[in-house]
Amino acid sequence: MSRYDDIRFSKNVSSYLSLIIIGVLAIGVIIISIIAYFYITSIGDPLDANSEETEEIVIDSGTSAGMIGEQLEEQGIINNGRMFEVYLRLNSITNYQAGEYELSPSMDFEQIARTLETGTIYQEVLHRVAIPEGYSVEQIAEQFSQNLPVSEDRFLELMQDREFIESLIEEYPEMLSEEILDEDIKYPLEGYLFPATYDITEEEPSIESLIRQMLDATKVNSYPIYNSVDEYTINYEGESQALSFHEFLTFSSLIEMEATSLADRSMIASVFINRMAEQPAMPLQTDPTVLYALGEHQERTLFEDLEVEDPYNTYIHSGLPPGPIASPGIESIQSTLNPSDTDYYYFLADSEGNNHFAETFEGHTQNREEYINNQ
Repeated sequence: MSRYDDIRFSKNVSSYLSLIIIGVLAIGVIIISIIAYFYITSIGDPLDANSEETEEIVIDSGTSAGMIGEQLEEQGIINNGRMFEVYLRLNSITNYQAGEYELSPSMDFEQIARTLETGTIYQEVLHRVAIPEGYSVEQIAEQFSQNLPVSEDRFLELMQDREFIESLIEEYPEMLSEEILDEDIKYPLEGYLFPATYDITEEEPSIESLIRQMLDATKVNSYPIYNSVDEYTINYEGESQALSFHEFLTFSSLIEMEATSLADRSMIASVFINRMAEQPAMPLQTDPTVLYALGEHQERTLFEDLEVEDPYNTYIHSGLPPGPIASPGIESIQSTLNPSDTDYYYFLADSEGNNHFAETFEGHTQNREEYINNQ
């Protein structure tokens, strides 16, 4: 072997050794990282998952992550303050709300950290249920029963339980009134259960707690819009008439069930307002109220359906129905408060869901011929 070959051989050996060393180091780093991860994860478990005791923890403004960890360890909430500090840094949790907290050894690192970050007791979300806009009480009951361990039948029973409803009227005196107990109303809380995505922190939540959670959402979202004006009025048969929150929600629910866009909502609101202002008032003639009266979900309303004798049938009764027919979303509620200024008295939806408006019955007939009959 030549000297040149010796040198090349030595370089190859060095290269191989370097690769082996790098590989071993890389594997070592990975192993250490895995061990550290599982160590931090396990040490973040509750100190005592079965503990029912709590300790008052005071977090002053400007307290560092390290100081918080030490304090929690000293007061027996966690078993390792240093690892709690590491947990906070790894999860980029840096904002802590100063204040007094009741914390328990049964809480894990995440619960404690999120509590200190938000200023409220953090609870793990166990269920998440979406209630779409325009859902009726019956659809809400079905949605909950399909996603939670609750009974659809029991939900609907509570919706007609007078004693329970009266207790809610006492709990929400500004938002709920005796109007919802009218004998013509199918479900007193129809329209009051706000459509939203709900985070459930209980494994088996009570139906009562779900209902209150939805009423709280209405109180925070819908009611302030209505309450943003001193008095919400419409012209009914030539006279100004103030609408209660119940009537306001009823109006909004009709718009929710008829509209397909934000612009349509405001114009549909104007159609209803124009019809009610006539002397005598024109029936609103909105198909969703007929379907609600029938208690059925149909793609089309038949002519014989329009004759059903029911307080909700706006083809045979003028003005608003006795109560909401669904849960209106924010856009419909805002459109009720801010209707367009139009001379429209008629509208219809084509096969693609687009609404077409008209000022006269003749114009409405032309729209029907163009967008319905000829399609």
